[in-house]
Amino acid sequence: MSVEVQLRAVRVRYGLLEALHGVDLACPAGRVTVLLGRNGAGRTTALHTLAGAVRPAAGRVLWAGRDVTALSAYRRARQGLALVPAERAVFASLTVAENLGPRAAAVEAYFPELVPLLPRRAGTLSGGQQQMVALGRALLAGPRLLLLDEPDRGLAPSVAARLHGQLLEAADEGLTVVLAAQSLPGTLAGAGVVHVLRRGQVVFSGEPSELLSGPVGLS
Repeated sequence: MSVEVQLRAVRVRYGLLEALHGVDLACPAGRVTVLLGRNGAGRTTALHTLAGAVRPAAGRVLWAGRDVTALSAYRRARQGLALVPAERAVFASLTVAENLGPRAAAVEAYFPELVPLLPRRAGTLSGGQQQMVALGRALLAGPRLLLLDEPDRGLAPSVAARLHGQLLEAADEGLTVVLAAQSLPGTLAGAGVVHVLRRGQVVFSGEPSELLSGPVGLS
């Protein structure tokens, strides 16, 4: 399978702290890739490095074979990358419809729960509802590469399971998804690749079935 985006020997430092220690990981095109690890493992840093929100101290970021290490997050977004961070990225003073943009009504295909909330200001919604708004906005933008940091946070189990199914279906249609999570839910067993990070290093890369049957842990 072809690779859509990857990190090569990437090191990321926050002051004196090195968060990624020469990380190599590849995310196949048209598949869902899951970055697993506990808090502080480096999965969020890896995701933000792919997005251009964090600049590596060493190593390269490749997207479709092109070195985009020096390309800003804004320019990556203009070229079809969408990032949904773990913190609910909504404009609290705007309505749900305004947050979602001109195709707001189409969010029903992903989150029908939001349709009656379209006139409401996003800041009045629950945490899970705000998460759906942030995810809906990214999905409606029609990205080529979608990066999600703990997208299940605040979602009801049934909504999270539905989202996972929709991500797998979208990947079948050509969307590349990279998703950071603390554990691998059964509803993402169809993911293409799982990378397990521990203390800033990749300790496992393979298919979900290999992870579930192997000795690799997250601690």
